[in-house]
Amino acid sequence: MDPTTAGIVFVASLVLALALVHVPLGDYMYRVYTGGNHSRIERLVYKTIGVQPQVEQTWGIYARSVLAFSAVSILLLFFLQLAQGRLPLRLADPGTEMTAALAWNTAVSFTTNTNWQNYSGESTQGHLVQMAGLAVQNFVSAAVGMAVAVALVRGFARTRTGDLGNFWVDLVRGTIRILLPIAFVFAIVLVAGGVIQNFHSHDQIVQTVAGAEQTITGGPVASQEVIKVLGTNGGGFYNANSAHPFENPTSWTNWVEIFLLLVIAFSMPRTFGRMVGDRRQGYAIAAIMATIAVISVALTNFFQLRHHGTVPTAIGAATEGVEQRFGVADSATFATSTTLSSTGAVNSFHDSYTSLGGMMTMFNMQLGEVAPGGTGSGLYGMLILAVITVFVAGQMVGRTPEYLGKKITPHQIKLAASYFLISPLIVLVGTAVAMALPGQRAGMLNTGPHGLSEVLYAFTSAANNNGSSFAGLTGNTEWYNTALGLAMVFGRFLPIIFVLALAGSLARQGTTPASIGTLPTYRPQFVGMVVGVTVILVALTFLPALALGPLAEGIH
Repeated sequence: MDPTTAGIVFVASLVLALALVHVPLGDYMYRVYTGGNHSRIERLVYKTIGVQPQVEQTWGIYARSVLAFSAVSILLLFFLQLAQGRLPLRLADPGTEMTAALAWNTAVSFTTNTNWQNYSGESTQGHLVQMAGLAVQNFVSAAVGMAVAVALVRGFARTRTGDLGNFWVDLVRGTIRILLPIAFVFAIVLVAGGVIQNFHSHDQIVQTVAGAEQTITGGPVASQEVIKVLGTNGGGFYNANSAHPFENPTSWTNWVEIFLLLVIAFSMPRTFGRMVGDRRQGYAIAAIMATIAVISVALTNFFQLRHHGTVPTAIGAATEGVEQRFGVADSATFATSTTLSSTGAVNSFHDSYTSLGGMMTMFNMQLGEVAPGGTGSGLYGMLILAVITVFVAGQMVGRTPEYLGKKITPHQIKLAASYFLISPLIVLVGTAVAMALPGQRAGMLNTGPHGLSEVLYAFTSAANNNGSSFAGLTGNTEWYNTALGLAMVFGRFLPIIFVLALAGSLARQGTTPASIGTLPTYRPQFVGMVVGVTVILVALTFLPALALGPLAEGIH
């Protein structure tokens, strides 16, 4: 089977699997977030943290709960990393010093669901930190995103109220009822596929064929790998991430990992449709996500398989940095999926992609990672774009725009526009400052357009909470640790505040009955409009920067 056909079969099987679980998983999550009963374990958690689960919260209290929980998470993970030298299951001889700047960057990274890593996991973090610190944040940071998405959906579904639910209930339910069960089952699947799960450190020494000694690293990898992809986190146990055979041993585990990083985000539109009482709305949002995703997968594979953007004489250029167990097509699909879904995991090195193939990974993140986006964050990002699209359509016909029976007034569109502008502002300002400082330019491995791409990719990844790296950039410096950490914090929590404020303003409204002038938001016309608005807005915002980086390199 030629590479192109094999790639098509690989993608088609993923699409089929995601379609099969869309309804049952989406309906299950609907029951989780709308059910009134609490399990014994949940009641114990509420009692321990002093929460009254029956008390609902306004958007302001909900937002403060998100920020308080996240701030405490950052502090705990920060100090846990600095103290790991005195804790059990530590590394005897860490390869990278855990400085305060690096601990800050890592704590922020995992709490914001970014998982940017300025270190090699197997030679920096001990097993206890990996399990009790990083893996825990992989669960709860994903649950935070799901909770915020559900709060926004309640804003559309409810009328004449200021309540959006209870953050602590949404957080606990998302973790215990959704993420933990799926992670448990698929951790066993990954172990069966060859992903390791043990407590060995750097104490396994084997003889190579040539007679030399080699140290084999071990650790609780499968349990972290599964939530790394399921929660769209992306932080690897090993420096090579999902290109490492201990994290991703075979082509079928590669398929499983891509499936896991897409499955919740692609199923949440079904949950949205059920909660607003119109399943067609959920199908429309899923169709928008799928349309963008299919186009992106096709373009990235085309640029990689046809070597577009490489020097014609560079034979095999598209295979540089690609793990041969997976090949070009499966690696390109993984790269597209991970940058569209805010996961940040990699099974190949994006810095080695063709210039236009590398541009696609960057452009996917600049879209806001909404196809399907992060666990929860993809849904609320797409709903923001739907609100903007409805507003644009309303202005074209000269009437007050409406979405799901709610009027989109200047107040709502200001919140939606503020959400959209946060990421480009962080990315472009951060990149400009880094390129203006000679000391930070020195951290680039390459000069010219490719060097700019390295810096632009880093701030795009941080601000959009992706976490993948273009490689080539020396990020473990005090300046980059601090600057990228700030980009992650502002890129995560400012949009969340705007989302919750929008949810609160919508929940206080009544319902506006549909009329002859109401734009149907469940038809293919609307799907095409949202796709067009999304691409045009991002193109207008980032085209100048892309023209100086990957586009300039591609046409050189």
